[in-house]
Amino acid sequence: MLQAYGLSPLHRLGQNFLHDHNILNKLVDASDVEEGDVVLEIGPGTGTLTETLLERGCTVVACELDRGLTELLTDRLGDSITLIHGDCLSKKRLNEEVTEVLGDRKWKLVANLPYQIASPLMIDLLSNHHNCQGQYVTIQYEVGQRLMSKVDGENWGVLSILAQRLGEISLIAKAPNTCFWPQPKITSACVSMVPKTEKPSSDNEGFAKFVTRLFAKRRKQLGSILGRDLPLPDGISAEARPSTLTIEQLESLFLLFPFLK
Repeated sequence: MLQAYGLSPLHRLGQNFLHDHNILNKLVDASDVEEGDVVLEIGPGTGTLTETLLERGCTVVACELDRGLTELLTDRLGDSITLIHGDCLSKKRLNEEVTEVLGDRKWKLVANLPYQIASPLMIDLLSNHHNCQGQYVTIQYEVGQRLMSKVDGENWGVLSILAQRLGEISLIAKAPNTCFWPQPKITSACVSMVPKTEKPSSDNEGFAKFVTRLFAKRRKQLGSILGRDLPLPDGISAEARPSTLTIEQLESLFLLFPFLK
C-alpha cells in the first residue's frame, strides 16, 4: 500500500505501524466504544485501526503529521472520517484545530501513539481536556511501566505522579515488536487511562512544575531541598526523599511551599 504512493516508514516520526488484529481488537474492546461514539485517533498511519473503529460505528477524528499518509488516508477512507493534517501537539498542548473539531462533544482517544509524543499528549489530555472520557493507547512498554509505577519504585517519578493523580491506569496487553511493521527494537504495551471522578482542588500546572523541580533532586533529603528549619506536614520527615513520597504527601508539600511552584 505504501509503495503505491511512493512512501516508506519515517523513523523520525516514529512510524511503526500496528498490524496485529488481535492486539488492535484488544485495544478497541478495552475502550468499550459503541456506535456513535466520538474517537480521536492520533497517527492513523495507513488506517488499519481507523477501519476497526469505523466498523464499530464510531465517529473518527484523526490527526496525521505525514502528508503522504494523509493523501493515502483520504483516498482510502474519504469522508468517512474527519482527517486533520498536522502535528497533534503545539507546545505540549493538543493542536487547536483538533480541539475545535472535537468541540464540546465527549470523546475517547484510541490510538497507536508515536512514541515521542505519547507522554506529553497523555498528560495534557488528563489535565486540560475534561471531555476526554478515556485514553486507550499503544505506547512503549517502558513508558507503561513508568505510568503504573508504585511509590519508591525504580520508575516512580514525575510521569507516574501526574498520571496517577488524575487517572486510573491499567495494562490491557503487551505488544511484542512482531505486532508492528517495521519492527521496533522494543516491546510495546496497550494501556488504558481513565480520568478519576474526583479531581484535586489544587492547580494542575502548578503542581506539575512543583513535582518536576522537586524530582530534579529526587535522591536528596527534603531538609536539604527545602531547608531544615521549615515545618513539614504531619507524617513527612526532613530525612525523607522525594522518591518515597505519595501523591497525597506531595500535594500537602505543594500547598505549603509556593516558592517551588
